[in-house]
Amino acid sequence: MNAPEPIVLIRQHLIDPEVCIRCNTCEETCPIDAITHNDRNYVVNADICNGCNACISPCPTGSIDHWRTVPKNAAYSLEEQFGWDELPVQQEMPADGQVMPQPDSVAERAVIDGMQINAATSSTSLTPPWSAAHPYINLYTMKNPVTATVAGNFRLTAPDTTSDIRHIVLDFGAQFFPILEGQSIGIIPPGVDASGKPHYLRMYSVASPRSGEREGYNNLALTVKRVAEDHDGKPVRGVGSNYLCDLQKGDSVQVTGPFGVNYLMPNHAGANLLMICTGTGSAPMRAMTEHHRRLAAKGQSLNGKLMLFFGARKPEELPYFGPLLKLPPAFIDMHLAFSRVPDQPRAYVQDKIREASKAVTDLLNGDTYIYICGLKGMEAGVMEALRDSCTAAGMDWPALHATMVKEGRFHVETY
Repeated sequence: MNAPEPIVLIRQHLIDPEVCIRCNTCEETCPIDAITHNDRNYVVNADICNGCNACISPCPTGSIDHWRTVPKNAAYSLEEQFGWDELPVQQEMPADGQVMPQPDSVAERAVIDGMQINAATSSTSLTPPWSAAHPYINLYTMKNPVTATVAGNFRLTAPDTTSDIRHIVLDFGAQFFPILEGQSIGIIPPGVDASGKPHYLRMYSVASPRSGEREGYNNLALTVKRVAEDHDGKPVRGVGSNYLCDLQKGDSVQVTGPFGVNYLMPNHAGANLLMICTGTGSAPMRAMTEHHRRLAAKGQSLNGKLMLFFGARKPEELPYFGPLLKLPPAFIDMHLAFSRVPDQPRAYVQDKIREASKAVTDLLNGDTYIYICGLKGMEAGVMEALRDSCTAAGMDWPALHATMVKEGRFHVETY
């Protein structure tokens, strides 16, 4: 009589749907395409995942770092994971099971099944600047959100433009909600989706510095564009953006977070910031710039140089256009790119980078931190412009980029 086959147990990698902010970072990072998503959840395919942990560090919320010990032949399917609103509890496993070996967590490098993963080959840093302040994260979740009050909702773009971008101020009163420049928060829109389930949260970058939108007050600001059409130009009503843009002063908002542990600014004197953004990607740049401006106003400047490349279709559609023009050249080296101004050639941020290549490469020779934020389509053009500028200056951009990534000096957030 044959003995029964032993039950083989595995540590199945799972994503917590309550904490996940659906930013797509894990799916983009996974080197073997083990992560996928539907219109509600991001999930991990147990038949593909090899536990390399490449997706762990880039995740801004920690939702990716969850595991359950399960029988290999009864691993949670994609269909099961797509339907989850919360992670299942760990079930008691048979005592005679055999646990399959799992690789240790990776820091900068791991070798899994003959495949080498190196953090320096990523396009963005997986670590924050060495001098960044310590961030708080995940203080509030979908199950336990904090309630903020709308203190203001102001249109940033001209009334006669189709681009409706808002500056929305949320006040937290006496509730604990610390935030750093470069971090994000989650907004829970009221109501349910087409399947009858509550809307999942939408993530927005914070546009105010750590001292608050109004200095000394427990508040923050968001830069939100009303979504009225998809990328193909077809009419669509963005659930989160329209909800936020329609808020009135005094309204209550359910907030989760804070999120983000990598996209933070350095705090040591002499650090330079090279900021490249389009549209609402200006939010973290505004936060960083305003923090520097307030320090300078108090005579506590960090002394580093600030350089900004900011793109929009035309001046009337560029968020914070008026306030930006009031910043003196001695404080920030600013380059604005407009692609739809009548009787003027189209200009994009990458064009402005090439025009200012000497100033850019001079900055890159110093203690410089790069921040890129905006539509994903801009990323390739920006990288090419940085490469071309460095090549013209006799600099090895691939090597410099790899060094900056490794040292926490190259940060990208595109969507």
